Amino acid sequence: MTFREPPPPPGHSPQGAGPFGLDAPTGPGQPARSRRRWLAYGAVALVSLFVGIGIGAGSGSADTAEAVGTKAAPRPAVTVTETAEAEASEPAPTVTETVTETVTAKPKKTKKPGPAAAFSGDGEYLVGEDIKAGTYKTAGPADEWGCYWERAKDASGEIDSIITNNNLSGQGRVTLNSGEYFKTNGCQEWKRVG
Repeated sequence: MTFREPPPPPGHSPQGAGPFGLDAPTGPGQPARSRRRWLAYGAVALVSLFVGIGIGAGSGSADTAEAVGTKAAPRPAVTVTETAEAEASEPAPTVTETVTETVTAKPKKTKKPGPAAAFSGDGEYLVGEDIKAGTYKTAGPADEWGCYWERAKDASGEIDSIITNNNLSGQGRVTLNSGEYFKTNGCQEWKRVG
């Protein structure tokens, strides 16, 4: 009597089927199947060897020695101090120091400005204080309305205080004495000539 295996049920791969349910090669390719099987067994054996070595290396620790029942010598306390360098996410700001020194300079001695030797053709001036005493000349009227000048004893503006006056249509000269008031209106600049 010959015994035969029944055919495999649908969706079941026969013995010797390749990975992922694919049929194993038949014919000349069959020896490759046995090589793959030996490679798989070899890889499993190699991984088991490394796991065993790792477990064996850890068996000499103090915890394992206490579990076995032998007392381990007390271990010294070890303190580890690490110095961490801070990572700079931004560059450190540059600090610039400015030193300001205040120096007081002594001004050069200058002559106190005295009365002017030239002045505008419009205004009222005290001779000897605002303008120098002397003879002054003007080129005449600044516009078509004419040039008026007046020498006075005081700044009251009264008619009695007028020493002399004149309306110029061209050039003109006047001699002014210290203490008098000189009023000018509509004239070009007056310049001292003597």
